[in-house]
Amino acid sequence: MPSLLPRQLLSINVAQASPLTIEGRQIMTAIRKRAVSSLTEPHRIAVKPLGLEGDDQADMTVHGGLSKAVYAYPHEHYAFWQTVRAQASAQAWGEAMPHGMLGENLTLTGLLEGDVHVGDILQFSDCSLAISEPRRPCYKFQAVMGFPHAVKMMAQSGYCGFYLTVRQPGTIAAGESYELIPGPREVSIAELFKAKMHRHID
Repeated sequence: MPSLLPRQLLSINVAQASPLTIEGRQIMTAIRKRAVSSLTEPHRIAVKPLGLEGDDQADMTVHGGLSKAVYAYPHEHYAFWQTVRAQASAQAWGEAMPHGMLGENLTLTGLLEGDVHVGDILQFSDCSLAISEPRRPCYKFQAVMGFPHAVKMMAQSGYCGFYLTVRQPGTIAAGESYELIPGPREVSIAELFKAKMHRHID
């Protein structure tokens, strides 16, 4: 079912690589994003071919390069993750997760995984980004979410978000609306994610 919310960018989130201890090992990661542009402080952030200004990409196999320069996540799914984290005692009931908690650069509304296809364009006022592929959750995502089976829950829900390649560099700010320009419309992000994650769904 398509999102009924307006197409708006709520937050821009970045992080520098820092150590995260997982099962006794220190891993360098930039998954712990924090807002640098929000609805209350809509600073303009540079969008470059390899990503956002101020954002590190510690593991280029999962986030980075031209095809995965920017990661976007639908805010519509936040209520789901807040509930399952509270059930797992990873956060308090009623506590709101900060934007960037899913490791995303762009927290947005109005666009779900079933609405977008590889090659679709998100046109902002000063830059354009193209849908490239779904996110594949890993052990670092599970560690940050703070409970077992987080990867399986993303696989089963299909709430994966999507990577973007930068078609036209420029600047971007929270509060902006965007237009979805259809591409070839051959495969949706939801379909592609399900095919890639089938072994986690059962």
